[in-house]
Amino acid sequence: MLAGALGIRLILWAGRSVPTPAPYELMQGLTQVQVTNTTDIHSNGFELRFTLAKEKTGEYGLLASGALDPDSRVAIGVLVGALPEALMNGVIFHHELTPSNEPGMSTLTVKGRDVSVMLDLEEKDEKFENQPDSLIVNRILLDYAEYGILPPHQVTPTTDVPLEIQRIPRQNATDLRFIQQLAQRNGFAFYFTPMTLGVTNAYWGPQVRMGLPQPALSINLGASTNVKSLNFANDALAPESARGSFVEPITKSSITIPELPPLQVPPLVSSPRPARRTTRLRCTAPQNPAQAATTALAAATRAGDPVSATGELDTVRYGNVLRARQLVGVRGAGRAYNGDYYVRDVTHVLKPREGTYTQSFTLSREGTGALLPVVRP
Repeated sequence: MLAGALGIRLILWAGRSVPTPAPYELMQGLTQVQVTNTTDIHSNGFELRFTLAKEKTGEYGLLASGALDPDSRVAIGVLVGALPEALMNGVIFHHELTPSNEPGMSTLTVKGRDVSVMLDLEEKDEKFENQPDSLIVNRILLDYAEYGILPPHQVTPTTDVPLEIQRIPRQNATDLRFIQQLAQRNGFAFYFTPMTLGVTNAYWGPQVRMGLPQPALSINLGASTNVKSLNFANDALAPESARGSFVEPITKSSITIPELPPLQVPPLVSSPRPARRTTRLRCTAPQNPAQAATTALAAATRAGDPVSATGELDTVRYGNVLRARQLVGVRGAGRAYNGDYYVRDVTHVLKPREGTYTQSFTLSREGTGALLPVVRP
């Protein structure tokens, strides 16, 4: 139990093929759990720290049990009140053992990544004739059901069907990097979300900033304050626009692609920061109008948000798990910085023996000024 009578409990499952509740001996040696959920799919991971004691045979029992062997699957969650919340479905890939001369003071650090790492192990050479990008993504993801990545996947349909006589999509990378390339080409995001312990959902589509915001982060509001620290930054050079042109195949004339807004809806601010930098698209000349527009839209979407916020939550006061890739309201920071934000990453640190649970976060949005005078409490 992490927070005494406050009812926050750690859940840890582990297993070679299917994760199951961790044995008592493993939980007794656990001192810290760190889980990172972020918009960068390659940075989603976890770290488990244990204390070790040698048995009469001279072996470390926790290591000898095989419960934490590399390639084992891990599911990490918390029980907030009566509701279990999955934080990470991952795979162990790294051990660090630090022996000690003091009995019972040796330590083991176990690290791993979320299940997306299973798509990033083997480079492939494949071709996909006459198939839209969305169908290609669905076909690839079906190969990973054994790791808990179960259909139906949230894959946004695409309408551009490349004819074999014009273009054949080819894969010369791992499945993960190839799906990311397809997402980048369409201005989409690709990530995995733990639905329950051991079961993961795949999302490939526009970066969604819709839905009910999470409970508000409150600063400088007396008894309602639930944030230990909160810092804002406004980088005017972060946004950028994209310009390019394509060649009309009949008249051979060059047509300029109109400036397109990022594929991020709905807006979160009343005063968005205009782009100060412009990039030139050099790959759109041979594309058709629809492909050129998609390329320009994707370039604008990849630009960063100018306004960001970093901070740390008091989880007991907040009473919830803050989720990355969702919205959250901020209040108590003044008119310019109050309002809804997109949660870019959250790092959860749980220390069972000390009974603490902290959440560090990064937020962002496209400018200043809230759209509404209030946020969800």
